[in-house]
Amino acid sequence: MRNDPGSISAARISRDAPAVPRGSGVSFVMPVLNERDYLSRAVASTLAQEVDAPIELVLALGPSTDGTTELARELAANDPRIVLVDNAAADIPVGLNLAIRASHHPTIVRVDAHSELTPGYTRRALETLERTGAANVGGVMRAEGTSAFQRAAAAAYNSRIGLGGGAYHGGGTESEAESAYLGVMRREVLDEVGYFDESIRRGEDWELNLRIRRAGYRVMFDPALSVTYHPRESWPRLARQFLATGRWRGELVRRYGSRNSVRFFAPPALVVTLATALLVRVLRGSGALTGVIGAIASLVYVPVALYAAIVTVFAAARSGATLSERAWILAVVPTMHIAWGAGFLAGVARGASETVDTSRLSGRNTPLP
Repeated sequence: MRNDPGSISAARISRDAPAVPRGSGVSFVMPVLNERDYLSRAVASTLAQEVDAPIELVLALGPSTDGTTELARELAANDPRIVLVDNAAADIPVGLNLAIRASHHPTIVRVDAHSELTPGYTRRALETLERTGAANVGGVMRAEGTSAFQRAAAAAYNSRIGLGGGAYHGGGTESEAESAYLGVMRREVLDEVGYFDESIRRGEDWELNLRIRRAGYRVMFDPALSVTYHPRESWPRLARQFLATGRWRGELVRRYGSRNSVRFFAPPALVVTLATALLVRVLRGSGALTGVIGAIASLVYVPVALYAAIVTVFAAARSGATLSERAWILAVVPTMHIAWGAGFLAGVARGASETVDTSRLSGRNTPLP
């Protein structure tokens, strides 16, 4: 169920989302696949939310192979607030839509099985929705890790040097936003603009928020909202995640062009710069590029050196970080940027319809939350 953003009036007359009576229930929706190590905490943090209204948690279960489905059934058997639906396709937007359609309350809270809602998250989000008249509100993603690698990845996630641009990665002041991390949404607005686009496997939240904004509603960022997120546990999985995410952003640029933020073009620009620097190095080494032209071409090394310096300073300046964490940061940050940028360029050139994120599985070409 979707509408093309281009078909929605561009008038952008600002309007409030339909009011919801106080005490109305809240539906939490969570796509789940191979999350046995994280699911119990994600579910516990969700059901512990203090809301003066009925709540339900709808889990959209993909075809897990690690015992996640069995754990979910056990959790549901012990708490009637948990509802299970099958998501045979395993795609995130499909699972989200299945969960939303199986839910009953006028406010929808998206939850990631790889995350934990902080105490008071939902109560604050409901207050912000009511106070601002927004259709969707999100907060800050606070990445945390247990191993040295995961803590390094978390440091990159939490810094503008790592993911940059989006307020939900670095904080800021309350303001209107182009998108929202996870999101607390009014069902009536979703019914109007359409649910998640099931043809988009990554970036589906950005595309939905684009339609919400083009329909005249507000999407708000509230820095008082915080969600704990656990990054991928290994370098190969992180690289696969960012490669797939970048490719889907390239697909979104193919579809929606200039509606994409300029910040999305920074990683592909880095990849192009690195590739150009490598080409210049080869040509100069072979003697094919000399003289004034060679000297001018060598200026491409300047932004590369500056980038390396920034990443090195970022790693060295991490307060309390171990030597191992600092070393991993030197690998993690470029991995994020280069994998995302390379994926972006491939997505722009060839699209991403067959691209899936296999970063939580080994040996299976299956979409992942």
